[in-house]
Amino acid sequence: MGMVMPAVFFGHGNPMNALQTNAYTESWRRFGQSIPCPKAILALSAHWYIHGSAVTGTTLPETIHDFGGFPRQLYEVTYPAPGSPELARQIQKLLSPLDVCFDEHRGLDHGVWSVLCHVFPDADIPVVQLSIDESRNAEFHYEIGRRLQPLRDEGVLIVGSGNLVHNLHTYAWGHEKAEPFDWAVRFEGEIRKLILEGQDRKLFDYRMMGDDARLSVPTPDHFLPLLYILGLRRENDRVSFPVEGIEGGSLSMLSVCMG
Repeated sequence: MGMVMPAVFFGHGNPMNALQTNAYTESWRRFGQSIPCPKAILALSAHWYIHGSAVTGTTLPETIHDFGGFPRQLYEVTYPAPGSPELARQIQKLLSPLDVCFDEHRGLDHGVWSVLCHVFPDADIPVVQLSIDESRNAEFHYEIGRRLQPLRDEGVLIVGSGNLVHNLHTYAWGHEKAEPFDWAVRFEGEIRKLILEGQDRKLFDYRMMGDDARLSVPTPDHFLPLLYILGLRRENDRVSFPVEGIEGGSLSMLSVCMG
């Protein structure tokens, strides 16, 4: 058996990070340099949050610019990584009997490419994306991660992309270095503590963690990718946080790496 690949959750933050060089993007770049080169990447992003399960099967996934109101330069960014229909079919088999649609048209959304353009800037590693089923409970997403574990032994880097704290209503647009809100700091700290203690299943009930959770996770889409990565944790995995910080006061950029 070859080297086991880590699994990592990235806080992707503002799409403008794709164009910028800052502490977050430099940490992403260093992460990519610190691990073995993956055979392929499986990505789970907050921005493919649909009713049902699907996996991208195209050989040349397009770069999806799924946002509005940003500078023209951001819409010109492309991430021309190849796809891998073979990996997509393998994922279908691993998750059987769950019905996972083979999507031959879907590309890569900004939750994926805005980070990967720094982690693997050559865009030469095949990328497949798995949707997040909005109709399922937290435990479902965790268990899907557990069922994907064999991919780690086959050179596949599994990436979750979202934000532990994601409140755009309180985000300081144009002031990314704004002081973090107290509730954002407390919630991020509590989640980090539970992860370090191995109490992953307590995160299923994050909505019961009071006002800090209500403000930090007003919708589940950016939080759920973390649960897949926790499901991929193995008993002897080292837990690390290769990226830290809170952007704009209310977007946690914390990354969580298993292995």
